[in-house]
Amino acid sequence: MAADSMEIDDSLYSRQRYVLGDSAMHQMAQSSVFLSGMGGLGIEIAKNIVLAGVKAVTLHDTKQCETWDLGSNFFIRDEDVLSQKRRVEAVCPRVAELNPYVHVDMSSSALDDNTDLGFLRKYQCVILTEARLSLQKRVNEFCHSQQPPSGYFIGCDAYGICVRVFCDFGEEFEVSDPTGEEPKEIFIQTISQDNPGVVTCMDNQPHGLQTGQSVVFREVNGMSELNRTSRQVSVLSPHSFAIGDTSGLQPYEHGGFFVLVKTPKTYRFAPLQIHAAMLALDTFQEQHSRIPNVGCLQDAEVLLKLTQEVNATLRNKASVNTELVRCLSRTARGFLPPLAAAVGGLASQEVLKAITGKFAPLQQWFYLDATEVVRPLQSLSAEEFSPRGDRYDGLRACIGESMCLELQKLRVFMVGCGAIGCEMLKNFALLGVGLTKSSGEVCITDPDLIEKSNLNRQFLFRPHHIQKPKSTTAAEATCDINPDLQVDAHLNKVCPATENIYSDTFYSRMNIVVTALDNVEARRYVDSRCLSNQRPLLDSGTMGTKGHTEIIVPNLTESYNSHRDPPEEEIPFCTLKSFPSVIEHTIQWARDKFENAFVHKPSIYNSFWQTHPSAEVVLQRMQTGESLEGSFQVIKLLSRRPSQWEQCITVARLKFEKYFKRKALQLLHSFPLDTRLKDGSLFWQSPKRPPLANPLFPSGVRIPEYRPSQKVKTDETAKKPDQAKMPLSSEEEREAIMQLEQAIATDNVTAERLRMSPLQFEKDDDSNGHMDFVASASALRARMYSIEPADRLKTKRIAGKIIPAIATATAAVAGLVALELIKVVGGYEFESFKNCFFNLAIPVMVLTEPAPVKRALIRDNIYFSIWDCWTIFGHEDFTLSDFMNAVREKYGIEPTMVVHGVKMLYVPVMPGHSKRLKLTMQKLIRPSVDRRYVDLTVSFAPETDGDDDLPGPPVRYHFSRDGETP
Repeated sequence: MAADSMEIDDSLYSRQRYVLGDSAMHQMAQSSVFLSGMGGLGIEIAKNIVLAGVKAVTLHDTKQCETWDLGSNFFIRDEDVLSQKRRVEAVCPRVAELNPYVHVDMSSSALDDNTDLGFLRKYQCVILTEARLSLQKRVNEFCHSQQPPSGYFIGCDAYGICVRVFCDFGEEFEVSDPTGEEPKEIFIQTISQDNPGVVTCMDNQPHGLQTGQSVVFREVNGMSELNRTSRQVSVLSPHSFAIGDTSGLQPYEHGGFFVLVKTPKTYRFAPLQIHAAMLALDTFQEQHSRIPNVGCLQDAEVLLKLTQEVNATLRNKASVNTELVRCLSRTARGFLPPLAAAVGGLASQEVLKAITGKFAPLQQWFYLDATEVVRPLQSLSAEEFSPRGDRYDGLRACIGESMCLELQKLRVFMVGCGAIGCEMLKNFALLGVGLTKSSGEVCITDPDLIEKSNLNRQFLFRPHHIQKPKSTTAAEATCDINPDLQVDAHLNKVCPATENIYSDTFYSRMNIVVTALDNVEARRYVDSRCLSNQRPLLDSGTMGTKGHTEIIVPNLTESYNSHRDPPEEEIPFCTLKSFPSVIEHTIQWARDKFENAFVHKPSIYNSFWQTHPSAEVVLQRMQTGESLEGSFQVIKLLSRRPSQWEQCITVARLKFEKYFKRKALQLLHSFPLDTRLKDGSLFWQSPKRPPLANPLFPSGVRIPEYRPSQKVKTDETAKKPDQAKMPLSSEEEREAIMQLEQAIATDNVTAERLRMSPLQFEKDDDSNGHMDFVASASALRARMYSIEPADRLKTKRIAGKIIPAIATATAAVAGLVALELIKVVGGYEFESFKNCFFNLAIPVMVLTEPAPVKRALIRDNIYFSIWDCWTIFGHEDFTLSDFMNAVREKYGIEPTMVVHGVKMLYVPVMPGHSKRLKLTMQKLIRPSVDRRYVDLTVSFAPETDGDDDLPGPPVRYHFSRDGETP
């Protein structure tokens, strides 16, 4: 297939389009890339840029497949090693399978200091991995001399625990959108008529601008000369800025908003330079024709001396990091797959930046090391790191044989097999996590099926896998990478309903839990299960080019539930109903209308007729004055259900009249344009927009005469009323009875007409009309309120709550998580663990220590934390009083309250609770037959008088001594 075909295949690139935009996607579809080096780092980059959808990629390599490659390159197989196939020949067809719209070819020609580089002119971007520094410099100088849009150079290196990326995009490189953040509409409170004029924003909307940026104004009343003009700003405060001379303009009256103008930014690059340790490493290779030997102390001291000599010649006068240099020397021959995955994601994003001019490029170096992974291993013997001739030699050179064996017998539970899950499984396979021969296991579960849009990021899946289960398909593909891997694939959701499967016994078998989820509630649930079962949890997520990781270790860190993001602000009901001000409001209104018309009302309708046997019985009961909940709405639906196409047209025309004309007339009747509030200010000022009645062409449908109704609600705290539960007026009752009588009399009540088919909103099926409805309704309402409409792509993203996604960020976040997994397995100290936040667009990567676990004081320097769990063993006749005495004697606290879930077992102030002390725990809790224990919350009085009672750690009460957890 031609690469241009991707322009019409939105289903494959839908999530990525929200990250890059149509223009950048089009540029990629015209661009060719040359990538040299098909080792572990090169194949990571190849995977990501082919998934992204460039036009063509040439893969270059001159080496043959070796056993070593099996532990670093996920596209090389045992048979490739046995047949001594060239690496590029082995991987090329497998890379090409990732994306049918990308032309992938290969080259095994020599590329060295004597090669004529003229052939590189046809490529927009050249990436070198596994290349000597002298060659990187030569290729970089050649590329730097070319004219845009070609000649962009990226060099990437991975030496054990150190990786680096270098970018050179020429003398001048223009970026259309440095950040990728969507500019917001900020509403104006006042604009002074002065020199300089000062713009003040609404109190609840800080402008977020920087001096020197420009904004464009719209819908300003009074000072209308500003509308659709651009002004450079000088920031005065978070809510105000100056915009130059406005003294000659008309006085500002009210309304209006401004939007940041995204202006292109030009970046300049210098040719390749090198930092001390890596330059010294290159010098070492030149002098010894090899990389330092694994674990060789002599080589480490030679490299350290060279680094100090090089550092003395550089402008940078910072002292040499001795530990880092020695770690680099000891591991330079090795390969740490997660580190390559992390930097491969970043480097791939730089390739896309070079091609598209979208997002700010790296300036110019990026270094990432994992010294904290190898630091605790320095005392091990050199034998630990020596090669053994298997696929794990590269990994062994970095972390040693003992750690490799620990990884192989690891038992991991991973929840989710989507984009992050696929990348994690690849990392598990390369690390040798959960091997059969070591009694290890990787248990994965995901209830979802593979869709076409998944193929753009979830690289283990191919077109022929569409509509197959994600988990079982991912398991099979992972075993192709490493046949020794033991993957147990489930199709279950992890939630309270499946606790019989994912029980405490199940968690007790697992060493570590990894989440690859896309929603917060599921994360919170899995975290609670890990907390109660004392299991470490590795969590991560992405949104577009942003990613985060969080490492949760028992007794060391806080849990995921220890912190909560502020809840997402809901749009007030009155704003959606009457006063939309931005396009998000009109899209949400259209989405709500879809839910109401095609989901909620049909569901209520079906439920009503399932409860009531027949229309005749309903009529009799209503005629006797009985009130039936929801009857008015249901009977109205029955009487108005169209049976012919002409009736559908009539219903549609009347709905249009109601929503897009009469609504405007009603609002302007209730609040004329000159309406003022008590303080004298105009009612219709920002952010409120006065509506306009949409003009209509004649349709032949008779439209009833319009009469204004009751006053419009303006209370922003008001909730949407439940129509089905609202009491009927006498007029509504009479109307419902009359409509039902007419329907029965005209034989309009058949079994078929007493059933409807609710529709679940499906954004990705263009043939079902769902997105057509939402996009059209939103655009009409936007026009009615003079809001600039959104295109279909943006409407789809907002209405479908689509999370933008791209493979580069997914690969990076999974690599960072897998690095932390090694530390967890090694039982490292708190200081070794790292949480991460990155944004590949800017680009920035921030590594921080996790939040340490908080400990609450009980008494006498005795503390407890969220990770503590107390245990009490009982028996059949064990009473609540016995339980409280046991807690008092064993843990030295005075129990004041006992709670089981949401049920209060004992609260002294509650009537009758004192009598419960004599009841058995069995009778109070009434456990299911197979329930051996329950977790209770016991509160106690703190040492300080006057303070509220404190809840202690969970108390696991076993109904008998036999109920102890394995």
